[in-house]
Amino acid sequence: MAIHPLVNIGIRAARRAATQILRGINRLESLDVTAKGRNDYVSEIDRAAEAEIIDVVRKAYPGHGFLAEESGISGGTQDEVVWIIDPLDGTTNYLHGFPHFSVSIGIQVRGKMEHAIIYDPMRQELFTASRGGGAQLDDKRIRVSKSRGLEGALISTGIPFRANMRWIDAYLQMMKAVALNTAGIRRPGSAALDLAWVAAGRTDGYWEIGLSPWDTAAGWLLVTEAGGRVGTLTGGDYALGGEIVAGSPKAYEGLLALLAPHIPEELR
Repeated sequence: MAIHPLVNIGIRAARRAATQILRGINRLESLDVTAKGRNDYVSEIDRAAEAEIIDVVRKAYPGHGFLAEESGISGGTQDEVVWIIDPLDGTTNYLHGFPHFSVSIGIQVRGKMEHAIIYDPMRQELFTASRGGGAQLDDKRIRVSKSRGLEGALISTGIPFRANMRWIDAYLQMMKAVALNTAGIRRPGSAALDLAWVAAGRTDGYWEIGLSPWDTAAGWLLVTEAGGRVGTLTGGDYALGGEIVAGSPKAYEGLLALLAPHIPEELR
């Protein structure tokens, strides 16, 4: 199947961003790092990688809009095509030399998520998806796991931080429930890769509280195109909100049931 022109540009942009990211990994101690908030950091590499992505896209499509983690909204999200960008998802991992982070690019057309690109610079793995066209890892079709439920399932998650620490007690109850009913929980530290790995069947499900649109835009489409399900904590339709549950169909249903008793009232 031919790759959509928007995806081709997205791949080029992601690889350019990855070049910046890999260059910086050899000089982590000298990077300019700024605290955006408590335990929330941005480095010169985040900014450089984002600038590379926007530069590549603007040269090809000067009229398109952006919703980007570091520079915010550019061109307005009412544009027909909006690129939703996380130039370095997993900055904290990156700054510690922990080799698990990614470039995430979601492409929204007329308000609908249509294309996704997630690139892992360390493993050089490229995940892509287009609405109705399935999901791929390095051009090979991927599917969510065939798990029949949560018994034996491997589940990934993200621990609340920043302003979302107010959910920590409820989250720890969720974690306990999941730990007692699955083969294990992993917290790798890049929401985009967590979703890509669900799509590839490496984990059976994933949940997290307090995310931003750029964390999940691409991964959401990858999971659904790989035959999985994505929703809110209460099982509602997902729409780039802060709370997400994803998984193979059976693992997704099982996760919703386990999490339900522990959802804070504000998130119901």
